[in-house]
Amino acid sequence: MKFKIAIFTLISAISLCNAQVKKWTLEECVTYAVEHNISVAQFNLDLESVKLDKSDALGAFIPSLNGQASVSGNTGLILDPTTNNLVSGTIMSSSMNLTSSVTLFDGLRNFKNLQRAKLNAIAGQYRLDDLVDDIRLNVANAYLQILSNKEALKVAKAQLAVTEQDLNRTKELVDAGVVPKGDLLELEATVASQQQQIVNNEGLVLISKINLAQFLQITDYDSFDIADDSFEVPPTSILDNSAKTIFDKALTFRNDIQLSQANVDLAAKDVEIAKGAYMPTLGAFFNYNTRYSDQNRNPFTGEDLNFIDQLWLNDGISYGAQLNVPIFNGWSTRNNVTRAKIALDRTKLQYEADKLALEATIQQSYVDVKTFGKAYEAAQKTLEARRIAYDYAKDRFEVGLMNSFDFSQAQSRVDDAEANVIRTKYDYIFRIKILEFYFGLPIQLN
Repeated sequence: MKFKIAIFTLISAISLCNAQVKKWTLEECVTYAVEHNISVAQFNLDLESVKLDKSDALGAFIPSLNGQASVSGNTGLILDPTTNNLVSGTIMSSSMNLTSSVTLFDGLRNFKNLQRAKLNAIAGQYRLDDLVDDIRLNVANAYLQILSNKEALKVAKAQLAVTEQDLNRTKELVDAGVVPKGDLLELEATVASQQQQIVNNEGLVLISKINLAQFLQITDYDSFDIADDSFEVPPTSILDNSAKTIFDKALTFRNDIQLSQANVDLAAKDVEIAKGAYMPTLGAFFNYNTRYSDQNRNPFTGEDLNFIDQLWLNDGISYGAQLNVPIFNGWSTRNNVTRAKIALDRTKLQYEADKLALEATIQQSYVDVKTFGKAYEAAQKTLEARRIAYDYAKDRFEVGLMNSFDFSQAQSRVDDAEANVIRTKYDYIFRIKILEFYFGLPIQLN
């Protein structure tokens, strides 16, 4: 009785552990990958850093304010800073300054730097969103690969079960002297081959799980698994649109294209900023200062003046404006403008190259959907024909009109056809999702 209770407890514990293993859906995988991916975290930090440029640009419009204070002691023949007289002895003195300055005009460079900071923040967001798009595609591909490998494993196990039934039936026929023992050995070899295929498929499932787990930054590979759903080819109307229509729409929202366009705008703004160095700069300043000396005395009474009285008596202000006109600077301004123009031309060329690359990718994806669709249909027809041929071979084998080698070959052809259907099905699904993704549709399997 105690043994039965222990067995029941063990089975319950195993069942509970299995029940606690999370089965990840595609949507959960994509969301988790975006939230926990290291590259996304790094790009988010870069985006926060870029946003500080806007604060720097705004700060350039605000007057600066700086304070300074100093205390010094001098011994010997020295100049009293409060009376400008030479005295002999030891003097303790201090001074304080408060200075403010502001740029009134600098060729609009501050204003354009602010515009550039805003553009750079937009470009940083496009860069982050483009990375997220790539992660979504990679996660979807890895997820579908697991589904494909799992389905192939199920088919392999089902095929092994059928072959084992044939093996048991053949053993009975051999024992009865109906078929030669060579047929039995051939089927035993087929069983061993299918068992090896199952081991290989189990390895592929594990590797594909690890691959997806790494996208999600999950290291508990043993308990990681996805939902055991089998997806059929989803209905789609994406091919109702031409490749040109899909490309034209992709240009309006694709983050990589928006990023490329933002880089062109940034380069154009850099040209404007560089040209601003040709213009004069005008600034204004205001200064308040005061000083103290332990040798300073009241000119009427001869008494030492205290610290506060000296600060009020010796204070003063200065203010003014400063104009700088660039006349010649060794061609540095001209060269900087030329460099900025070259960078602008380079980003324009890159923008055109990115559009061509996107168009080529969409054209290839469009062809892939058609090609893999036809390949999937052909694989299904092949499997149907192989199954009919197998049923015919099985009937002949059971009545002794076919040897075990030819029968195992028929079984092998069915196995290959079923594996090909699985592979082409998920390849077709992924190509559909890629093309829909370029058309602006979210990646969903159901």
